[in-house]
Amino acid sequence: MDAHISTSTVGGTTRAPPSKSYTHRAILAAGYSDGASVFDPLDSADPRATMRAVGAFGGTVDRHEDHLEITGFDGRPEVPGDVIDCANSGTTMRLVTAAAALADGSTVLTGDDSLRSRPQGPLLEALDALGVRAESTRGNGQAPLVIEGPLAGGTVDIPGDVSSQYISALLMAGAVTDGGIELNLTTDLKSAPYVDITLEVLEDFGVAAEPVGATGEGGVRSAGAEGFVVDGGQSYAPTDGEYHVPGDFSSMSYLLAAGAIAADESVVVEGAQPSAQGDSAIVGVLEAMDADIAWDRDAGEITVARSDLTGTTVDVGDTPDLLPTIAVLGAVAAGDTVIENCEHVRYKETDRVSAMATELAKLGVSVTEEHDTLTIHGSDSTLSGATVDGYHDHRIIMSLAVAGLVAEGTTTVRGADHVDVSFPTFFDVLDDLGGRVDRTD
Repeated sequence: MDAHISTSTVGGTTRAPPSKSYTHRAILAAGYSDGASVFDPLDSADPRATMRAVGAFGGTVDRHEDHLEITGFDGRPEVPGDVIDCANSGTTMRLVTAAAALADGSTVLTGDDSLRSRPQGPLLEALDALGVRAESTRGNGQAPLVIEGPLAGGTVDIPGDVSSQYISALLMAGAVTDGGIELNLTTDLKSAPYVDITLEVLEDFGVAAEPVGATGEGGVRSAGAEGFVVDGGQSYAPTDGEYHVPGDFSSMSYLLAAGAIAADESVVVEGAQPSAQGDSAIVGVLEAMDADIAWDRDAGEITVARSDLTGTTVDVGDTPDLLPTIAVLGAVAAGDTVIENCEHVRYKETDRVSAMATELAKLGVSVTEEHDTLTIHGSDSTLSGATVDGYHDHRIIMSLAVAGLVAEGTTTVRGADHVDVSFPTFFDVLDDLGGRVDRTD
């Protein structure tokens, strides 16, 4: 599907979709338990991959209108009867790789072309050091993967600057090993708020895990951590057998950006309760860019009006998923917007640094791309409609669609159906807010 976005104004009230990050972790945590109900989950392609994995390990996932009823494998996954296809979901592959290490036998994991190009090597090396057979079939640290357990626990070194999901995966699995797991980080931790999400979900399921040597800078519990520890022999069991998924700030960022650059009056986003999500930093980014924005934390509502934005400097070391949104905001802001510390953003569904530089340039945006920095020269940019590539990446697609609201003429985003990964109703919501959106097969 291609999406065609014409110059538009937006306004009204909408609701953020449930958090993809929390949904993944909650589904797998329920799988580790003997059973739990997960309310308000995100129903999209990526979480469905995690549901399939829970089923492959011997659990069951029954989908109801407002919740998932999950019968877990109680900390001891069965050896799957077939290959586990993680599709395009990197979170599924990494979290499930560690879960597979608990099975007393071999598990094979694969995914689509994009996922089979993403790095898994450090996690495989860590599992190997813990006594698990963990191999890339092509010997390149990428899927397909073969994992053969069981994992007993232990102490292991792992880098913190490639993917925080490696740490999350080992902490979740480590809680049900006999000996627990102690992780020593060999590099600084990137994306620390995502580990905080894992710690929060673990706590909600009755599992204790702790950062070691963390500074807690900026209110991020895992910030500056030298490592992590999780005791073994624990059980997953949420209070009253229930877990409720919060709203997703990564997805919310596109709605807030649309309001800041294209609102006729204002856009109100509901479901914005505070949580460990690092991407709630989008509110602070918009404030730094002089946006007219207000967050009622008690009500869980954010109101944003169209604003004359000014450029700023943003470090996305902890918030890599915000880079596409910030780049679009910078395209309409006065002055330069400098996005720093973004090398790790190159290892997502696509190289998002290069993708945004390339596609924004097609729209008339002046961009300077360096290895670890992306600079958007807003004062030198005039957005005009063009045909741009979505790279099969939901975040690239949604951010470019937002840019299309203020580009002169019509912007066509190719492959727009990939929003199904995290925000399946994105174009419906944009249309409901007044955006002029046409879709063609």
